[in-house]
Amino acid sequence: MMPETRLIARSTIGWAVALAITLTCYVGFSTAVVLAQTGTTGTLRANSAGVETRVPGRFVDITEKSGVNFLHQAPHTSRKYLIETMGSGAALFDCDNDGRLDLYLVNGAPYSDPEPKGSIPQKTGPQYWNRMYHQKADGTFEDVTEKAGLKGIGYGMGVAVADYDNDGYEDLFVTAYGGNRLYHNNGDCTFTDVTEKAGVAGSGWSTSASWVDLDNDGLLDLVVDRYVTWDWDDVWCGEHREGYRAYCHPDVFPPIPMLVYHNDGNGHFTEVSHKLGLDKPAKALGIAIADYDRDGRIDLFIANDSAPEYLFHQKPEGGFEEVGLESEVAVNADGQTYAGMGVDFADYDNDGWPDLVVTDLANQRYASYRNDRDGNFDYASNVNGLGAATLFHSGWSLRFLDYDNDGWKDLLVAQGHDLDTVEKTSPNLHYREPMLLLRNTHGKFADVSSISGSVFKDAWVGRGMAIGDIDNDGRIDAVVSTNGGAAHILHNETDTSNHWITLHLTGHKSNRDGIGAVVKLTTPQGSQWVTATTSSGYLSASDPRVHFGLGESPTADSIEIRWPSGIVQTLTNVKGDRQIQVDEPAAASGASTASKPR
Repeated sequence: MMPETRLIARSTIGWAVALAITLTCYVGFSTAVVLAQTGTTGTLRANSAGVETRVPGRFVDITEKSGVNFLHQAPHTSRKYLIETMGSGAALFDCDNDGRLDLYLVNGAPYSDPEPKGSIPQKTGPQYWNRMYHQKADGTFEDVTEKAGLKGIGYGMGVAVADYDNDGYEDLFVTAYGGNRLYHNNGDCTFTDVTEKAGVAGSGWSTSASWVDLDNDGLLDLVVDRYVTWDWDDVWCGEHREGYRAYCHPDVFPPIPMLVYHNDGNGHFTEVSHKLGLDKPAKALGIAIADYDRDGRIDLFIANDSAPEYLFHQKPEGGFEEVGLESEVAVNADGQTYAGMGVDFADYDNDGWPDLVVTDLANQRYASYRNDRDGNFDYASNVNGLGAATLFHSGWSLRFLDYDNDGWKDLLVAQGHDLDTVEKTSPNLHYREPMLLLRNTHGKFADVSSISGSVFKDAWVGRGMAIGDIDNDGRIDAVVSTNGGAAHILHNETDTSNHWITLHLTGHKSNRDGIGAVVKLTTPQGSQWVTATTSSGYLSASDPRVHFGLGESPTADSIEIRWPSGIVQTLTNVKGDRQIQVDEPAAASGASTASKPR
């Protein structure tokens, strides 16, 4: 029998300690808290260097006029099955190479109350279908789910997008409880289910997934997070009184290893998690990729829920070693684990080294780790403004994006607690929360949500989020999924005169999407670095194109691309305010102006 002390809700018991520690340390950052609170008046503020830190964004919810009508199905039961509060994901990608981003949304499935152990829910009607929306020339979307062959099966969770067979068309991998599906793009936004042939069905409760070339053979491999070892057990968590039963803390359930599939190059994959040293039991919800020590080999970060976070460093001889504790990213500054959910792995301070941000639950503060450039990281949430801005928030999917194109990566976060009873036990916390927008000024974050549009006043049970330039206007938009609610398309209408550039990378020796390529862009204001990826966040997949804000510079002095193959390509004097097509050359290039507008 499981010890009774472990049968606790994801509630105030663990947080009381965290809050006490927070209060003990309050003096250390009370000024930041005051600034964060008083800054909600909408007044623009300047830091010590005279740089405005609260420049407003403007995001507008255009879902209704876009023709997207999606309602996520997550049956909430009296048994408080954990799965019902966790989904689901979204993807932005171009399914037919017409230059416009299309949208995929993952949905749940019905189950009974109670549900028999060992059962796997199946979709029983159109209200439970995953949905594929194709963007038309006028910017609206049409539902092409049936034609595309993407209704899905089972209780869906997440989605990963990439061209795994290098045929020029983006494919879909959809995670679920009880088994996953791989859909091969036929080249016209219709898809064929090739799961059995590919050997990637898997088992258990899968969550986020990432396409990444782990061995630089030019073929994308697949890493699949799994959450916990779970079944439909009727376990009571929370207070034993009417209305206070709650979802169980993940400590109640055993961890489970990830699944890792090597792309064999013939439409088949081989599971290699043990061979690569990636089979450490986890409670994995988020995944992000980057070469954090710049050794030319891609590394993986895994966001674990209420367990140490994992950083898998790729060894020179191949395979991985887990170095989270040694690299100081496994726990927070107090040595505590937290509810790691979403993650992004990008260079937010423009020093050329990828940093980390991980979302978690209220009273924990979102965790940010600044890359020390020596294989280690510093917990930075207490000094970069993130801790003060997020102490009472619960976050899921998040992404770095430069919403105003000033050359600094800002943060957009989908928020909402996982406990629908949280306000009964902690009245200062909320199950439904607005989105969060944090502006980055030279590596410091300020909350600009209150001055960035009415959408940041709308409270949702946010979960998944994908980002991309939906209308190709040079400003990054977002799609947010909510648990048991509608999806939302957030159009970036920020008023800015700053310039931008978007790169569409096409690998030839490398994987065709260029995933894992490190792009350095330089203007007179300095340099920025981006790792090409479609993963990051939570359960979601984003636009594979690489976007940069150029600030006041209409031209990039240089763009250096380090392809996964090892080839280094340099473009010079590249005009901004446009998308360009960049093809991987056959060999390393010197400075070149060669690029094709799209």
